[in-house]
Amino acid sequence: MIQRILQPGEIEALDRTAIPRVSLPERSTVFANRAARLRKLADHHPVSGYLRLMASLVDAQHQMLERFAGSMPARETMPMQEAQAHSMPILPALGRPRDAVWCGVLRELIDRVDAAGDVTPALGKLLDALRTMPEAELEAAADAVLDLRFEQIDAAAAPFIMAALQVVWTDAACRLDVRDVPYVELPGGCPVCGSLPVASIVRIGGAYHGYRYLQCGLCATEWHMVRVKCSHCDSTKGIAYHGIEGAGEALKAESCDTCGTYRKIGYQEKDYDIEPLADDLASLALDLLMSEAGYRRAAPNPLLWPLAADDE
Repeated sequence: MIQRILQPGEIEALDRTAIPRVSLPERSTVFANRAARLRKLADHHPVSGYLRLMASLVDAQHQMLERFAGSMPARETMPMQEAQAHSMPILPALGRPRDAVWCGVLRELIDRVDAAGDVTPALGKLLDALRTMPEAELEAAADAVLDLRFEQIDAAAAPFIMAALQVVWTDAACRLDVRDVPYVELPGGCPVCGSLPVASIVRIGGAYHGYRYLQCGLCATEWHMVRVKCSHCDSTKGIAYHGIEGAGEALKAESCDTCGTYRKIGYQEKDYDIEPLADDLASLALDLLMSEAGYRRAAPNPLLWPLAADDE
């Protein structure tokens, strides 16, 4: 039997219910799987120490998420109804007041990382500064991170701030009903929180088999997007795929000549355990290759921030 390969335009024309549109994160596995993947990738890696540190941070996220329950708007509230009516993110990270509970989450994450050991004097000083930082300064730092105002971001502190925000928004995403998540008109924006994806993955198994999903860098929600299409500007022209020779076929960089950006894409059929955020973080050689080729990242990795705006 001969199967015809559908092109992007044909896929979009299919019944929208035929492909699972959104996959919400699983509370018990989202951070546990990420931490395990980071540790596996750290073996014999040039920046193994940093990957293991981030694995400890993600472990702390997993421990917190197991018992954390933040505030959650009811389905009948005006913001939820407006999101549905106007195709907007249902729990936007920007534009609405943020529950200050995330500051307490940050301090507990710091304590857990500290207790895990392997904290250098320089890192200890950074963690102490974050632990004692006034709430107003923390809120300003969170705004800068979420809004990608790179010139206002402390690259060393940002992964810890983002980790706390991830716990809060992932908790919320876990408690949503997927049927309540609206179709969002924003290209490349998460339908739950509006944040940018960190990477994409072509899944295998069940209803998701063979389909590409973008993974949100904040709430870990995944949403479907057709393949061979720029996840940043929606262009289908000038799309190319790049890899490191000898590094395998499980992770590539998908570049777009229309907007000059790239975002990594993983193939689960090549490596079942691939995890978008972790594999993106551990593939710095691919970032260097893309930079040398003249492309810029479409969005930073939440656990590794650039030192200046022109690095992106």
